[in-house]
Amino acid sequence: MDLGLKGRTALVTGGSRGLGLGVAQLLAAEGCNLHLASRSATDLENARKRIMDVHDVEVTCYAMDLAQSENVHKLAKACFDVDILVNNAGAIPQGTVVGLDEQTWRTAWDLKVFGFINLIREIYPVMCERRRGVIVNVIGVAGERPVANYIAGSMGNASLIALTRAVGAESADSGVRVVGVNPGATETDRQVFRWRARAEKELGNADRWRELTKGFPFGRLGTVNEVANMIVFLCSDLSSYTTGTVITVDGGASARK
Repeated sequence: MDLGLKGRTALVTGGSRGLGLGVAQLLAAEGCNLHLASRSATDLENARKRIMDVHDVEVTCYAMDLAQSENVHKLAKACFDVDILVNNAGAIPQGTVVGLDEQTWRTAWDLKVFGFINLIREIYPVMCERRRGVIVNVIGVAGERPVANYIAGSMGNASLIALTRAVGAESADSGVRVVGVNPGATETDRQVFRWRARAEKELGNADRWRELTKGFPFGRLGTVNEVANMIVFLCSDLSSYTTGTVITVDGGASARK
């Protein structure tokens, strides 16, 4: 399906690996030029090469830590005219309210929460002035269903859901859409590493990790493409009446009792 994205420009944070890279590859397949940001210059270069070997688009990379507000400002200044912003950078560690120390908590929120907020604060007003643009926040299901042993992530994600709904509710007045996606358990490289470690510990064989995921919907984790396809669809004009909402892609897991 042609999503009508050819010639547009997208900024994807956390775009060098995992879900961010999956989104970038699908946007490139639709003809989008890309700005990719992440901490690792090596991962970014590998991502750029993978995309440009297949797709005739421009890919510009920014190796920077978006937990630092000055880096967010630099990135926004370089990418002020993007048509699409996909906020995806950041992973908040598991832990209970007493198990996580303050510095770990703050460091995680500086990237996943304030990184999203600060980039929106820079990019959103420019989109409103132009009266066009789409922001997609990649958040997480724990924001809707808080978990005690993932308290920092649950609270951080809940705040980003509130941000998405509040800003997206008013953004339509300026011709801009702000939406969110809550991925469930997804087969990213980071998740596979964790499942392999658990399989090694519990089953004595890391290669048997898929046996541990049979309790998920459809007997497996979601794939990167299954989540990325939803994100890219939301970026397109085929979803032009969608704003101020957050869509969950988790195989129905969060709807189960």
